[in-house]
Amino acid sequence: MAVRADRRGAGLSSSRAGAAARLAAAVLPLVALCTGIGAAVAGGVGAIAGLAVAAVVLAVVCAYCDRLALSAMAARPVSEVEHPELYRLVRELSKGGRLPVPRLFLSPAEQPNSFAVGRNPRSAAICCTDGLLASLDEAELRGVLGHELAHVSGRDLLPATVSAGLATVITFPATLARLLMLVLGPVAALVIRLSVSRRREYRADAAGALLAGDPVALAGALRKIEAGVAELALAPDARLSPVAHLMIVSPFRPDGFARLFATHPPLGERLRRLEALAGYRR
Repeated sequence: MAVRADRRGAGLSSSRAGAAARLAAAVLPLVALCTGIGAAVAGGVGAIAGLAVAAVVLAVVCAYCDRLALSAMAARPVSEVEHPELYRLVRELSKGGRLPVPRLFLSPAEQPNSFAVGRNPRSAAICCTDGLLASLDEAELRGVLGHELAHVSGRDLLPATVSAGLATVITFPATLARLLMLVLGPVAALVIRLSVSRRREYRADAAGALLAGDPVALAGALRKIEAGVAELALAPDARLSPVAHLMIVSPFRPDGFARLFATHPPLGERLRRLEALAGYRR
């Protein structure tokens, strides 16, 4: 038992170190951009001022990053009276994963999708779209919720949510002048790619499927979500592009400008791993 405890402790430390490294990687482009602009304008004094600006922006982003992501999808808090079954599933899975019950939000998007945001398990929130609730059965929805809770327990939330907030701040001027997205978009995409790896989705698929108890149901849900995205793909604009990596499946068609922000692994490989996991469990 002592050996198992040591292994769990080592795994937790490794997870924390990995999250810290990804968070640092997300912050560095912002610091470099601000200090570079400051140095170009006013030399050494400008660089110090730029560094101070970066620190202020980072503090604001850390405080409001979850709200920025939720607002991008026009999400609103949902009550248990409105969706008692959704609350029941989340409570059951949270108890099974020994996690605090997250806040629940609903987006009016017709595209089926979901994502989790927050700075830690106690501040976590899960958002589902109207399209998701309309297209999945209970077992599939349970698998999707398990996937999102796996992101919470796997310490993926902080770097992923902060990088979404930073990318939103970087691309904000592009909401006023779309041409700026050609300049600012690659910087925002770099912030996201440095802080998010494809392995996080594989891990969340496996851990979420085991938590929900049905890898096949999660695989079925991913197929339906992918089909829904193909039919109802969102436009990769300055508001939505920075939060696409948070979603269980990329909400954009895999071409054009959206490819800059592509962080999800191929769906076929995700399905293969889930089906293999189901075969292993049998």
